[in-house]
Amino acid sequence: GHYVLLNAQFLAAVHVIVYAGAIMVLFLFTIMLLNLNKETEPQHSLLVKLAGLVAGGMLLVVMVGALRRSSAETPSDLTTVHSGTVGLVETLGKVLFRDFLLPFELSSILFLAALVGAVVLGKKEMGE
Repeated sequence: GHYVLLNAQFLAAVHVIVYAGAIMVLFLFTIMLLNLNKETEPQHSLLVKLAGLVAGGMLLVVMVGALRRSSAETPSDLTTVHSGTVGLVETLGKVLFRDFLLPFELSSILFLAALVGAVVLGKKEMGE
């Protein structure tokens, strides 16, 4: 969203394509490593399935409500960038590392935690 607000649509599209592909590859390897068998899979009761359906429906209602109330207007502080430098990678890097440093670093820590989790899931036990 920040890329689009900063008028860097190309970077936004490349970012989505690269990270969506990477996450899909991680999901693929996770599914391959889980080795699910129908016999060893726990059977869930009807109450658990109903609770999951209700929770998913409530999440959908909240997301639709949030999207309806959101506006498409850009904040005034993002439109003060000079028109000649809008969309340049240099300007984007300066804004990203100056104004959005904390969210950027928090997302990197989240990716690191996901990587450690993938390694732990993929690691075989010593006795196997």
